[in-house]
Amino acid sequence: MKSVVELDIKVRQARLAELFTDTKRNPEWMDDLERIEPISGDLGEPGSTYRLVPKRGKLTFVARVISRKVPTEARLILDAPSVSVFVTGRFLALSEETTRLVSEEIFSFKGIIGPLLGFFARGAIKGAHRRHMESFKRFAERQA
Repeated sequence: MKSVVELDIKVRQARLAELFTDTKRNPEWMDDLERIEPISGDLGEPGSTYRLVPKRGKLTFVARVISRKVPTEARLILDAPSVSVFVTGRFLALSEETTRLVSEEIFSFKGIIGPLLGFFARGAIKGAHRRHMESFKRFAERQA
């Protein structure tokens, strides 16, 4: 399953990319995230891994940064027992002061019933993706 969210954000491209790829600041804009726990590597850099610990619930993801091409793109994989998510953030300069964020998430559900659960949860998943990106937009515009 794929979810794509596009938002125009009043922040310069390089600054927006820096904020998006600053892993330590994720809890500031991800309302459901309690903390980040580094596992290996230089946090936020390609090859690094870290745990995303939620405020509630049991679905803890381990993230691995695939690439970080600031100011244009960042990619990572989120892995949990029931699902893997390939995340791509693209930053397209629309003007000196505005950048379009294109956030793409591709979900791969695991196990025998995983794909079925994913099918029924797709509306909630897409809604959560949009909420996260709108929260990031508010955060980024406050930081600019």
